[in-house]
Amino acid sequence: MSFYASLGYLVFGSRLRRLSEYFLMEVNKVYEQAGIAFDASWFPVFYILSKQQNIPLIDIAEQLEVSHSAVSQLVTNLKKKGLVRTAPCPDDGRRQLVMLSKKGEELLHQVQPIWEAISTAMEELTKEHKQSSLVLEAIRQIESAAQATPLSARIKASMKD
Repeated sequence: MSFYASLGYLVFGSRLRRLSEYFLMEVNKVYEQAGIAFDASWFPVFYILSKQQNIPLIDIAEQLEVSHSAVSQLVTNLKKKGLVRTAPCPDDGRRQLVMLSKKGEELLHQVQPIWEAISTAMEELTKEHKQSSLVLEAIRQIESAAQATPLSARIKASMKD
């Protein structure tokens, strides 16, 4: 039994992070092999922009359930690469609208077939073992339970026993 598996829930987050890093590394390898200058960490913002252009930065943060600051940093990075543009929101000049640049739209068209292939490959991967197909629902349930009662509160309650 591996070190991580032997520790069970003590390293649950570490195992998820390690698996996530593995998936991102493998997906980045596919982009690189295809000669596409795209980083898997950009996917959430690109996906949202593929569905809706001229979206307020704060709306992206809310959809991704991450901080405004984290999205702002990513958008700034994408602006430096010429992949997105921003403009003041017409009804509230303090808010920034985010949109793909022409270069970003071209890149989007290059990566969309890879996104489809990722979905297909992940579906095949999870079909290899019966329990694997339940992973997305299990993660959704854990996320929901953690929103209802934060893990820190659960840990504190366990320490009182």
